[in-house]
Amino acid sequence: MTGRGSEQEVLEKVPKDLFIDGKWRAGTGGGKLPVEDPSTGETLCEVADAQVDDALAALAAAADKQAEWAAWAPRERGEILRRAYEAIVAQTDELALLMTLEMGKAVKESKAEIGYAAEFFRWFSEEAVRIHGRYMVNTTGVGRILTMRQPVGPCVFVTPWNFPMAMGTRKLAPAIAAGCTVVVKPAQQTPLSMLALAKILEEAGLPAGVLNVITAKHSGAVIEPLLKDPRTRKLSFTGSTEVGRTLIEQSAEQVLRVSMELGGNAPFLVFADADLDAAVDGAMLAKMRNVGEACTSANRFHVHESVAAEFARRLTERMGTLRLGRGTEPDTDVGPLIDEAQREKVQELVTDAIDRGAQALLGGERVAGPGYFFAPTVLADVTEDARLLSEEIFGPVAPIATFSTEGQALTAANRTEYGLVAYVYTSDLQRAFRVCEGLETGMVGLNQGVVSNAAAPFGGVKQSGFGREGGFEGIGEYLETKYVAISV
Repeated sequence: MTGRGSEQEVLEKVPKDLFIDGKWRAGTGGGKLPVEDPSTGETLCEVADAQVDDALAALAAAADKQAEWAAWAPRERGEILRRAYEAIVAQTDELALLMTLEMGKAVKESKAEIGYAAEFFRWFSEEAVRIHGRYMVNTTGVGRILTMRQPVGPCVFVTPWNFPMAMGTRKLAPAIAAGCTVVVKPAQQTPLSMLALAKILEEAGLPAGVLNVITAKHSGAVIEPLLKDPRTRKLSFTGSTEVGRTLIEQSAEQVLRVSMELGGNAPFLVFADADLDAAVDGAMLAKMRNVGEACTSANRFHVHESVAAEFARRLTERMGTLRLGRGTEPDTDVGPLIDEAQREKVQELVTDAIDRGAQALLGGERVAGPGYFFAPTVLADVTEDARLLSEEIFGPVAPIATFSTEGQALTAANRTEYGLVAYVYTSDLQRAFRVCEGLETGMVGLNQGVVSNAAAPFGGVKQSGFGREGGFEGIGEYLETKYVAISV
C-alpha cells in the first residue's frame, strides 16, 4: 500500500480519541496533540490531549475491572491475545505504513517490527495457561507448603516512540495473560500505533476497562498522579535513564512494582580472529536497525588493532550504499530521525568526536532539505574522551576505536554506567565464553547483530534498568507469589 491517497486512508482508520473503559472519547477540555511526519516536518493529524482527570478516569476503569479480569479463565485470556496476533498479521501492510508515517523508519523495517510485535501476543497467549505454583511437604515433615501466583493488579505503562508497536505488545501481552488491567500512555511523537493496537484488542474481544489508552502532550503531568494513587500496583517504563530515575522516585511513595528498560551504550567487540564478513553484516544490523534509534543499537565499535582498518573500510563501503529517503518509498534504507532535537544531539556528538581527533570516513553531517535526516556516518580513530563513547547516540553513527588485548576490550566495553546489551565477534570458543561472562550487560549477541526475540528475556543491568520483558521470565513481572502454610 503506497501513495498519498493510501496514506490518508490509513490515517483516517485510526481512532484519534482516548480509549477509556471501552469507549473512545475526547479529552477533558477538548485539547489536541499534533502528530508530525518526521520526513517532512508536516502535521499528519491530531489526537486527543489527555488531562489529569482523564488519566484518573482511565485508572478508575482499570481498577474497577481488575478483580473480574483476574478471575477470567487463563485459556480465554490467551485466546484474546491469539485473535489479536492474527489480526495484526493480517493488517501488517496498513500497520507498517502507519508506523512509518509517524516514526519515519523505512516501511520494510516497519513490517519487520509488526511481525516482532505480533509475536509477543502469540508467545504470551501460550504462556497464559502456564502460570503455576508449587506444593511440597514441609522440610520438618509437619505441614505443607503451597505457593500460588496471582496478578499484580492495575498497571501503568509508558512506551517510547522508537518502536511504537513492539514496545506496546511487549508490555501488554504478559500483563493481559497474567490477568492485569492496564493504563498505557504512548509517546507523544508516535501515538497512532498504540491507538490502532487498542482498536485491534477491542475487536479481538478484550473486555472494557482492561486496556485504557491516554495520549498526552505532557507525560509527566498525567503520569505522576497515577503513580501516587494507591490503586496502581505496577509501573513499566521504556525510555531514557534520566526519566526512569524520576519515575522510580515517584513510584517509591506507593512502593510500586517497577520494571525499567532504560538507556544503552552497546559495545560491539571485534577480535582479531573474527569472521570480518560476518562482523560487518552484524554491524549493519546492530547499528542501522531503526536508523540507529534503538537502545540495543551498537553505540561504539571496539576493534582489534590488527583488523581495525579493514573492518572500517568494509563498514564504510556498506554504509555508503544506503539510500536515504522518506520511509514510504520502497527503495529507502534510512529514514529520518524522530525530530530536530534528536538530530541536533547527533550532530553535537559527531562534531565533538571530530574535534577530538576522529576521522570521518563517511558522512558526519545532517542532510539539507525537509525532514530530520542525518547521513550514515563512520568515524575512525575515535579517542577515549569523545562523548559519543559514553553517551547514547541514537542515530546512524558508527564510531570505531581500537584495542590490543582481550583485557583492554573488556575494560573498554564495561567503561559505562549502562549495561543493556553487547555484541561480540570471535571464532575462539574459549574467548567467547570468557568475554560473555565478563561483560556487564543483561544481554549479549555472540556472532550475531540482533538479540531481540519474544521468546527471550529482554533487559539490562546497572543504569540500563531492571526487570525482564519476553521469554518465560516476562510474565513473572506481572505476578505476585502468595505462600500458604498448611497444617496437616
